[in-house]
Amino acid sequence: MTAAARTFGLDLPDYPWEAMAPYAAKAAQHPGGAVNLSIGTPVDPTPALIQDALKAAADAPGYPTVHGTPALREAIAGWFERRRGVAGLDPRNVMPTVGSKELVAWLPLLLGLKPGDVVVRPKVAYPTYDIGATLAGVTSVATDNLDELDDATRARVRLIWVNSPGNPTGSVRGVESLKALVQQARELGAVVASDECYAELGWGDWDVQRGGQAVPSILDPRVAGGSHQGLLAVYSLSKQSNVAGYRAAFVAGDPGLMPNLVNSRKHAGMIVPYPVQEAMRVALGDDAHVEAQKDLYRGRRERLVPALLDFGLEIKDSDAGLYLWSTAGESTWDTVARLADRGIVVGPGVFYGEAGNGYIRVALTGTDERVDAAVSRLVAAP
Repeated sequence: MTAAARTFGLDLPDYPWEAMAPYAAKAAQHPGGAVNLSIGTPVDPTPALIQDALKAAADAPGYPTVHGTPALREAIAGWFERRRGVAGLDPRNVMPTVGSKELVAWLPLLLGLKPGDVVVRPKVAYPTYDIGATLAGVTSVATDNLDELDDATRARVRLIWVNSPGNPTGSVRGVESLKALVQQARELGAVVASDECYAELGWGDWDVQRGGQAVPSILDPRVAGGSHQGLLAVYSLSKQSNVAGYRAAFVAGDPGLMPNLVNSRKHAGMIVPYPVQEAMRVALGDDAHVEAQKDLYRGRRERLVPALLDFGLEIKDSDAGLYLWSTAGESTWDTVARLADRGIVVGPGVFYGEAGNGYIRVALTGTDERVDAAVSRLVAAP
């Protein structure tokens, strides 16, 4: 970027996915076309009941409410109780957001963090946590354990991001791990923001539909105790309901923080359109479509796992979510290139921090036909 272009505009790093262009081009040369398992964007249809709700609310000439309609906030509170084990959430302490990425990017600024403050994010993490710190002019520190920080750094921690289930690793923090983190954060006077958008997609021990336990929320009483003070849970319907194009998400938690967040967002015009609010309300009241979609992902996962192992990859973590975090014990880009030779595009682990070097992220977000194509290519002789 030229110096003149830098005069006006934010000094942010280039969007990392641009580096994938040559590998995507190579994969596209495969006789069967590319199988893109790099980005976790839903590919299955948005359920009809959600589309119908959006259409029914399409006559929306007035401005929507930033805080969300009372009906939507009540639906979110009911969903937290029914699906996340969080009973008695006051609808006043809930707010819809324009997707979860928007909130991740702007939360440090909305919380009033100042230069010198520290935002903690996971070692292997979604890049937007760092971007949010940059936008607020504060310092981002990567760690999964606050005990690793020196005393001076710990004293400056004001916001701690938790991502469980994690993107890209699929790792899950249990109740005791979250509880210990909440206790440490409260001792420091820091806010814990928990990005939980993959919570419905647990596998193995976390697969509720197969006898496992539910992925815990930061607002779970076993984690939070008797108070949501200093705690914010962030959730998106993009994955569970195939509405990434709707930008439908919400934040809930601390009754002391929420009024200021609502007020700041009113000033900034951060508003979820009314038709989307209605679609969210309907989606949150229906569990059947969520479980049906999970069944599709489970089937794709069960086909991809043995194929990736056959290709020589080792799968790490991947206990929940839409990704298989894998390594061949070589450079990330070497693995990306070898898979592109077979017409498969994956996500480079290096996009998620230094600790992601040597790993790739394989998404479950391909149609059944494309996943089956990937499986056949992975198990084929070189």
